[in-house]
Amino acid sequence: MVSADQPADGYSAVFFMDGAKVSRQMRATEFGAFLDGYVGLSDLADQEVRAVYVLLGNDLLIRSLVFFRIYFDEEGRADSHWNIPIEKLALKGANGPDLGGGPIRLVCRSQCPKSAASDAFWDPDMTPGSNHFQTLRKAVDANALKFRKQTPKPAVEEEIPILRSALNKPATPEEDPESGAQRTKLARMIREQRLRIKTLKSVHRDALADMQRENRLELQALRNETVELEQKYERQRLSNEQLKTRLADRNAQYLSIQEKLDQEADSRSMDSQASKAEVVLLREQLERKQRELEMRNDKIALLEQENHDLRHREPPDESLMKHLQDQTVFLVAYHAGIGHLTLPYAQIEQYFENPTAFAAQKCGLNEPAYLEWLKHYENPVCGYKQKNGKACGQPLLRVSQPAEFTPGEHDLCDQHQAEAV
Repeated sequence: MVSADQPADGYSAVFFMDGAKVSRQMRATEFGAFLDGYVGLSDLADQEVRAVYVLLGNDLLIRSLVFFRIYFDEEGRADSHWNIPIEKLALKGANGPDLGGGPIRLVCRSQCPKSAASDAFWDPDMTPGSNHFQTLRKAVDANALKFRKQTPKPAVEEEIPILRSALNKPATPEEDPESGAQRTKLARMIREQRLRIKTLKSVHRDALADMQRENRLELQALRNETVELEQKYERQRLSNEQLKTRLADRNAQYLSIQEKLDQEADSRSMDSQASKAEVVLLREQLERKQRELEMRNDKIALLEQENHDLRHREPPDESLMKHLQDQTVFLVAYHAGIGHLTLPYAQIEQYFENPTAFAAQKCGLNEPAYLEWLKHYENPVCGYKQKNGKACGQPLLRVSQPAEFTPGEHDLCDQHQAEAV
C-alpha cells in the first residue's frame, strides 16, 4: 500500500504507462486516495494498468523504481484486494541502472523479492527508442507534479597530504580517482546488461506462454470444426438416403400407373372419346410425374456434388489461404463491443475483405453505425461543435455495448442535448 506521509528525504509519485509513454502521473498521496476507493478513473474501467512507483530524492533524482500492475474494475475503481507494499519494496530493491543519482533500487518481475508474487510486477523495456528508464527520467525532469527541488550543499573536502614511501608503490583505487571511476562505470554497465538479460528472458517466457495458449485454442477450434464438418456430412448422407428411398417409391408408383394404363387401354375401345381424353390426361400426368422424377434426380446429383465439393474443397496453390490451411492456422481477432472472435478457415477471406463491416455485422449494426459507436467508445467526450469550431470535449459516460448507443444522445452532454433538440 502507499502511505499518505511524504518521506522526509525526498518525494514519491506513481506513473501510469501506456506502452513506452507516461500516460498519467500523480503524487503518492493521490494514488492512496484511489486505493481507498474515494475516487475512480472512468477511462481505465475494466483494465489492468502497468504502473511505476517512483521514489525521488530532494534533488529530484530517481532513487528507486517499482514496476507493478494494478486492476481497475468496471467503475474505474482500484482493486480493493490490491495490497502490494510498494513503499517497502522500493527501499529493499536490488541495484539497478544509474539514472543520474547513482545506481537506483529496482523491483520488477525478473528482479523482485522472494516474498512477493512475480505476476504482480512487470519488466521494463530497455531497447533503444522505447527504453522505460529513459522515459521515466525525462518525465521526472519535466517535473509536471511541481516538486520543489533542493540543491544539496557541496561537501568541503579537507586536503590531507598523502605520504608516499620510497618504494613508489602503485596508488590504490581510493588514491587514483580515475581508475576507481572506470571500475565503477564498468560495474554499472555489467549490472545494466545483466538486468536487460533478465528482462529479455522474462519477455521470452511470456511470449512463449502466449504462443502455447494460442496453439491450444487453435487446436481446440480445429477439433470443433472437424466435428462440425463430420456432423454436417452425416446429416447430408441421411438426407440423400431419404431422397433415394422416396425416388424408388415414385418409380414404383410410375411403373404401377403405366401398367394400369396399358391394361385399361387394352380393355377399352379406342373409339370412345371419353376414354381417349382420359388416356391423354393420364399420360400428361405420367409425363409430369416423369419430369418431377427427373428434377428430383438432378437435385440429388447436385446435392451429392455439393457435398463432395464441400468435403474436398481446396484453395488455390501458393495462396495465403492455402498456406493457412496447410499450417492448420486459424484467426483470432479482437473488436471493441464483441471482444475476441475465433474465425474458422471458411470465414477468414470474408473477414479480411472488410474487418469493420464483419465486426458490425456481429454486433447487429451497419458499418457507419458501428464506426460512430467506436469513435464514442474510444473517446467518450461530447462532440458538439461550438461557434469557435472546437468540440465541447466534456467527458461522458461510455456506452460499452454498440446496440445500446444512440447518436445525438450518448455522444452529447446534457447541455448540448437540449440545444440539439
